[in-house]
Amino acid sequence: MKIKFIIFVFISIWLALIVRVFFLAIESNSYYAKLSLQNTIKHEQIAPVRGEIIDIHNRPIAINQLGFKIELAPHLRLKKYKNEFRDEVAFLHKALPFLNTEKIIKNYKKKDSFYNHNFIDVVHFIPYEKMMPVYSMLNLRKNIKIVPAPKRYYPYKNIAAHMIGYVARANQKDVANDPLIELIGYTGKTGLEKFYNSYLQGTPGEKELKVNANNQEVEELSYKSPDEDRKLKLTLDMELQKYISKLFEGKVGAVIVMNVDGSLLAAGSYPNYDLNIFVSGMSYKMYDELSSSLDHPFTNKMTHGLYPPGSTIKPLLGLLYISTDLNERWSVDCRSNLKLGGRIFRCWKKKGHRHTNITKAIRESCDDYFYKGSLVLGNKKMSAGLKRYGLGEKTGIDLPNEFIGVVPSRAWKLKKYHKIWSIGETANMAIGQGDFLTTPIQIARETALIATGTLPTPHFVQMIGKERYKPTYVNVLNTVELKKLPIIQNAMYEVCNSPHGTATHYLHSKVTIAGKTGTAQVIGIKQDIKKRKQEHELSYYKRSHAWFTTYGPYKHPQYIVTVMVEHGGHGGHAAGSIVSDIYNKLLELGYIKKK
Repeated sequence: MKIKFIIFVFISIWLALIVRVFFLAIESNSYYAKLSLQNTIKHEQIAPVRGEIIDIHNRPIAINQLGFKIELAPHLRLKKYKNEFRDEVAFLHKALPFLNTEKIIKNYKKKDSFYNHNFIDVVHFIPYEKMMPVYSMLNLRKNIKIVPAPKRYYPYKNIAAHMIGYVARANQKDVANDPLIELIGYTGKTGLEKFYNSYLQGTPGEKELKVNANNQEVEELSYKSPDEDRKLKLTLDMELQKYISKLFEGKVGAVIVMNVDGSLLAAGSYPNYDLNIFVSGMSYKMYDELSSSLDHPFTNKMTHGLYPPGSTIKPLLGLLYISTDLNERWSVDCRSNLKLGGRIFRCWKKKGHRHTNITKAIRESCDDYFYKGSLVLGNKKMSAGLKRYGLGEKTGIDLPNEFIGVVPSRAWKLKKYHKIWSIGETANMAIGQGDFLTTPIQIARETALIATGTLPTPHFVQMIGKERYKPTYVNVLNTVELKKLPIIQNAMYEVCNSPHGTATHYLHSKVTIAGKTGTAQVIGIKQDIKKRKQEHELSYYKRSHAWFTTYGPYKHPQYIVTVMVEHGGHGGHAAGSIVSDIYNKLLELGYIKKK
């Protein structure tokens, strides 16, 4: 029995060994073949070239400068390669003396590790003309790799800067949201560059390489080109943009020139800045100067500037008034002040406007008419109506992080401040003051609503590649409002053309236009002050913001021109000349066909 048991154990062990040998020699062959393949074949992604942005006449707005980046072989910081690393850095500095060696070492240390076997970026961009004289010399070094690397460039520098936006080096958050950005290294940070980043950056290509044990390339096995150079054609006219920038020199605020279909022919936020400083990087001193400025040059005032709309809101409220609880025959006797809730609500005209109907109220911007009308409608109807018209919501413009503003209401105040609404706030809201806040693009969009009866979606893009953008509209006016809209349109015509219009004497436009001025106070006026200071008597940052929003030609509306000048004082005085010059330029450039 013992002999049989020993023989059994012996045979079992040999069988187990034979099975294991069979598994290692035959069955595992394919598995280890795959591992071997991974060790010898390398897959490398190819970064796509970012698409260009052009204007309506194919002028380049955002392009790519040809250049190169410099990479160093990994693991050179190891003790045995320390001298090589020092020599390579010294060689780079000798060949290109303008390079910062400390920055090269810092960039290398940041990415060098035992787990990284790829070459490391140490210089992100060298212009073509500076690299070519030393290209061959550098390319012969085994530890140095020269790789083509385009760099974003903005030929118009600060023109339409807030709209176009810029690209800059990607951070960890950018990479976490889109792994492709790690390969490219740059991403859109603001404006259209950010909004259309996924389209503009394209998709990567790939090449399959055979490498040796030292990770050196032996042979290229396959190559797939990246999907790149995707063009974005805008509705902007950069010639008009340049012209408007000159008109706005020394001023702070926003300008919008929009077709009634929503396409933006020009748009500016002032002051602005040169986009190229963000691509190359700026000094801390320059950044501090820009970021600490009281004029907020980094803020896109068109979509992120929140301002009381002032009297620009009166045409919309007027339409709401005469279409609901009031009618076009309803009038007030304006005596310049209204006692309400222990306060006196004054009209801007010291002696009052006396008998005032809807047309006169808009033409001469009578506050008393809107105070008293608001007491009839009440905050609930006013707030609901204005929100239906599109205020207190995003316009849908193709720019990132658009602000929605505030259409104040009882529910809003209770939620935000835990306080009840007062009747005085209803009166304040009726003249676009108090907690009422809008953006310039919202006011331009509302002006388009009055001009055409439909609410367009503002947009900058005309063509995305070969696909044309289709304008969209929303019908928000009911049958009664559409029927009474001509009354409001006529009143806005009189603002710009009647001898008593608030804008008439400030205009020199060759185009017949309709519009509404607005003066939005930035400081409250005490009740015991009987004689108000004139705007020019106030210190600059206490002066009111000046609004002027228009459409033209009056009979055949084609364009909206909205101007907001921060601390400009009276709307017509501060913006009338700018608006007139813009319409004359539109006529000169052939955009407006009828006067």
